[in-house]
Amino acid sequence: MPPKKAAPAKKVAPVKEAPAKATKKATTKKPAKAAAKPAAKPEKPAATGRRSKKMSTEETVKKELTEKSRKTKTTAPTTSASKKRKVDDSDEEEKPREQEEKSRPVKKPRVTQSRALKAPKAKVIINEAPKSRLHVYVCGEGSSGELGLGTAKNVIDVKRPRLNQLLAADKVGVVQIAVGGMHCVALTHRNEIFTWGVNDQGALGRDTTWNGGYKDIEDNSDSDSDDEDSGLNPVESTPTAIPSGAFSEGTVFVQVAAADSASFALTDDGQVYGWGTFRSNDGILGFDTTHRVQNTPILISPLKKIKYLSCGANHVLALNDKGSVFSWGSGQQNQLGRRIIERNKLHGLIPREFGLPKNIAHIGCGSYHSFAVHANGKVYAWGLNSFGATAIRDGAGDDEAAIVQPTVVESLTGQGITQLCGGAHHSIARTEDGQCLVWGRLDGFQSGLKIDTLHDDAVIKDARGRPRILIEPTPVPDVKAKVVSAASDHCLAIDADGRAWSWGFSATYQTGQGTQDDIEVATIIDNTAVRGKQLNWAGAGGQFSVFTSPADE
Repeated sequence: MPPKKAAPAKKVAPVKEAPAKATKKATTKKPAKAAAKPAAKPEKPAATGRRSKKMSTEETVKKELTEKSRKTKTTAPTTSASKKRKVDDSDEEEKPREQEEKSRPVKKPRVTQSRALKAPKAKVIINEAPKSRLHVYVCGEGSSGELGLGTAKNVIDVKRPRLNQLLAADKVGVVQIAVGGMHCVALTHRNEIFTWGVNDQGALGRDTTWNGGYKDIEDNSDSDSDDEDSGLNPVESTPTAIPSGAFSEGTVFVQVAAADSASFALTDDGQVYGWGTFRSNDGILGFDTTHRVQNTPILISPLKKIKYLSCGANHVLALNDKGSVFSWGSGQQNQLGRRIIERNKLHGLIPREFGLPKNIAHIGCGSYHSFAVHANGKVYAWGLNSFGATAIRDGAGDDEAAIVQPTVVESLTGQGITQLCGGAHHSIARTEDGQCLVWGRLDGFQSGLKIDTLHDDAVIKDARGRPRILIEPTPVPDVKAKVVSAASDHCLAIDADGRAWSWGFSATYQTGQGTQDDIEVATIIDNTAVRGKQLNWAGAGGQFSVFTSPADE
C-alpha cells in the first residue's frame, strides 16, 4: 500500500482548478499547508482534462473534494496511477461526484452521423491540347532575345524568316506559340512551356539571372558568322522550359497567351496560370492586387472552365464554356469593357464579367481595344477609338476617343467573323469565307491597301484633307486568309495556300520582306526558308514576327 505522505498532494491538487481562491487560501492557512503547493504542479494537466469539464462552479468542486479527503484518510490514498484505472460502480469515492453530475443539467453533445470520406472530384476535361509539331520561323528585331535564336552575332536583325533550330520539331516539338511585345511563349508536345525574350518584369516565368556582361551591339547585319557573340543574355535569348514544379502535379496545358509584359497558360480543365505584370500609363500597374510583379506562374483562382484566352498589350479576355467573357488588366483606355475608377485602378486586375450577353463564340484583342463575336453573328467592340480601331465612327479622329462599353459594330455584324485582332490603332479580321478585312489607322500603311483607291465615305481625313482613318472594314485584295495577326503597326496573314503576307511598318525587318522600308500593300513573303512550305500560323510581336508550319509534311 502506498505511503500516507501522498495524501497531501491529493488535497492540494484540486486547488489548481480555481487559481484565484487557491492563492487566497495559501496566504491565510498555516505554512505547513502552503509548503505543499509545489507538489500540486504535477497535477496541473488534470485541470484542463476531461474531469474539469464536468465541474460546474469552483465552490462545488472545493466542497466535494474536501469531503473526499476526509473519507480517504482511513482508506488507501490516491496515487497518480489511480487516475488510469477504470471507474467501478462500487467505488465509493466516485459516487458523490456521479450523483452531483446527475443532478445538474448536462448539455448534450452534437451528434453527427458518420459519413464516408468523399472521393476527390474527378477532373473534368473541357479543352484539348494541340498535337501537331511545328517548325518555327522568325524575323525582325532580335536585340532583346525575342527571336529565341541564342546569342550568335547574326541574330540581331533577321531580314527574312529563318528556321529556328533551337526549337527543332524533332527535339522540342512546339505545338503552339504566343507572341508578346518583346517575348514569346511556346507549348510543346511534352506539355512543357518554353519562354524567351525580355524578362525584366517576369514575363518569362523563370529565373534568368546571368553573371555575364553586356557589350555594345553594332550593326553588322552583313556578317553571317555564327561564332561571333552578340552579348545577349543566353538565359533569356535561348528558349528554355519553365520548371515543371511551378505547376500543380497532373496539370495539362492546351494554350499559351502573351501580353506585353505578362504571360498566361490555359489547362485542359479550364484553369488559368499567369505570371509577369501589367503596365499602365504611369508604369507598372501590377499583376494582381497582391503582387506587383509575379516572377513565377501562379493560379488565377477566380477563373473556372475557361475555353480560350486573348491578350492585348496590357489586358486579357477569357471566354468560358458558357459563352461568358471575363476581362482584367489595365483599363485606362476602357479596354476592359467595365468602368475602372482611377483611384481604384487595381480593381481592374481582378477578372470579372462585364456588359456582354451570354453565348459569346469568339473574342479578340487589339493593343488597347477588344472584340467579341456572339453566336448570332453580332460583333461587339470597346476600348480606344482615337483612330477608329473599333470600326465605330463615334469619336474616331479625336485624341481621347473611346468606346466605354461593349457596342455592336454594324459594319462587321453578319459577316461571319471567325477571328479578330488588332495593333495599336488598327484592326484585322478573317471571315468564314476567307476575306481579310482591315480598318483603323492607315497613314503608316497599316491597312495594306493603296490609300488613293479608297472611297471617300470609307475614310476619315485630317485637317489637311489627307486620309487618316479607314473606318469601314475593307477586304484586302487577293488574300484568302485562314489566319491573321497584327502588332503595333504591321500586319500578317496566312492564306489558304500556306503563304505568308505582310505589310506596314518595317523599320526592324518585322515584315520579313528584307527591307526597312514600309510595305504599303499586302505582299507575299518569299525566301528559301518558307518557300513551298505550308505555313499555318503567324504571330506579330512588337518589332518582330513568328511563323509556323506543320513538321509532318
